[in-house]
Amino acid sequence: MTMPFYVSPEQVMKDRADYARKGIARGRSLVAATYADGILLCAENPSSRLRKISEIYDRIAFAGVGKYNEFDQLRIAGIRAADLKGYAYSREDVDARSLANNYAQILGQVFTHEMKPLEVEILVAEVGPTPADDRLFHLLYDGTVVDESRFTVLGGEAEAIAERMAQRYADDLDQRAVLEASTAALAGADRVLAAGDLEVAVLAREGGRRAFRRLSEPDLAGILA
Repeated sequence: MTMPFYVSPEQVMKDRADYARKGIARGRSLVAATYADGILLCAENPSSRLRKISEIYDRIAFAGVGKYNEFDQLRIAGIRAADLKGYAYSREDVDARSLANNYAQILGQVFTHEMKPLEVEILVAEVGPTPADDRLFHLLYDGTVVDESRFTVLGGEAEAIAERMAQRYADDLDQRAVLEASTAALAGADRVLAAGDLEVAVLAREGGRRAFRRLSEPDLAGILA
């Protein structure tokens, strides 16, 4: 009888983490930042059909980087969970924190028990009545939840992009300025990103119950001109 090949649990987890990070790094990155009138989400995405940024509920947005089919399944699961909770209780009971916890359980379960981890990083953002009430929950491939403030970066080259963003970001920026800072941080010194290369949406603080708004390519071209 042959003995099964033994691999330590630490090595298994390390290999899964390396696999997930490599898959995420192959995709394009995303920046989310708070500003005076809401939250802006800016992704490098030349496709006009495959969306990285979507609305989850009234004042909550979802963003994902990595493998599209995997984070899109998570987006759909989040919409269903939010709708069910809002229907069973009230719309005010649906919040970003509970959605982030649900996502963390899914990601952690897959990472621990499945052969292949999900090659994704996701963001759950919620705009509040005041800037202090804004929430940015950054979830990693293994279910780790990071409660961010001011801004966060998802995807490959996150450290370099975050460093460039920190140099340009300030708490008193308006929508135009935070979009320019996000675009410059994503592009870096060697590239220029045009409106057609970006997918941008905002959660507007004064937007009523439905706070999610997409910025069209002509709007982006006018802002970035």
